[in-house]
Amino acid sequence: MKDQDGSITADDVAALAGVSRWTVNRAFKKDASISAKSREKVMKAAETLGYVPDLLATSLATDRTHLVALLVDDFANPHKLVMMERLTRILRQSGYDTLLVNTSDEKDASAALLNASQRRVDAAVLIGVSFNDQSLETALGARRVKKLIVFARMSRNDNTISILCDDRAAMTALTQHVFSAGYRNPHFIAGPQTQSAHLQRKDTFLSLWQDITGQRPAFASVERYDPRMAYDLVTELFRNKPRSELPDVLVCENDALAMGAIDAIRYELGLRVPEDIAITGFDDVPQASSPHYELTTYRQPLTEMAHALVEVLEGKKPAKKMNAFIGHLVPRKSA
Repeated sequence: MKDQDGSITADDVAALAGVSRWTVNRAFKKDASISAKSREKVMKAAETLGYVPDLLATSLATDRTHLVALLVDDFANPHKLVMMERLTRILRQSGYDTLLVNTSDEKDASAALLNASQRRVDAAVLIGVSFNDQSLETALGARRVKKLIVFARMSRNDNTISILCDDRAAMTALTQHVFSAGYRNPHFIAGPQTQSAHLQRKDTFLSLWQDITGQRPAFASVERYDPRMAYDLVTELFRNKPRSELPDVLVCENDALAMGAIDAIRYELGLRVPEDIAITGFDDVPQASSPHYELTTYRQPLTEMAHALVEVLEGKKPAKKMNAFIGHLVPRKSA
């Protein structure tokens, strides 16, 4: 029986497959109890008729949409593409579709969160730096975003869930590597100094280095994780300094900044990496292993983090405020 608008229904599939409507409904439910033979019959009939379940009707009945909003900014950072590929692939394998929203500033972020709440997504996943406490509280106050997850950063908001790489463990490994390699005059290059969803890499490195050497390193920051901004910053900081006053290593908050710094050292300062100034990054983006950079960096456990996100969505993992994971150091020629 077709609907009034002429679309194919579950009854049509049931008739062609020779099963009940109940069996058709179960065939499209993840982890439902149904034999492989019955599921195959239903799927074959559905493909023949061009039938797909009405997701809106299903979501109203179950209060689940299996739709996850990914709110992303900072597209100059190549690690965002790696992160989105991993997240969308693992979410899709687990039966979740994604709604991608490009947010460029705090105003966009607040509007995007409200839009996600109107679509009744199962969760909003924040991937970026442009989310302040007010926008988080606004979305939570709408009571339609069931879970608000900050991915790859830490949130101080008690009503959010943070899934991230353990920055303290990561920076401990990087600090030990830098010190063991003989570098003694580091300069830290940081990204945006945000308060709500932030990283702990800069503060951890500065504190650890001071504990080891008694000296607190200098640092500088840029407004975005943009290689061009890092290029301009490093050029401005060091172009007119004598060689004796240059750092022997730049510890960068991520690979985007590190790659911009390497280019500035070579093409603006006329120096060599690592012979004159060494470089470390963070994330291990695909470009990091190229012969041009050969970047020493730290790889986040994105696959493990993405699976943890799915477990939180499905209620299999306690929704603690923070779920931190350990990655590993990737030493290369830049340091």
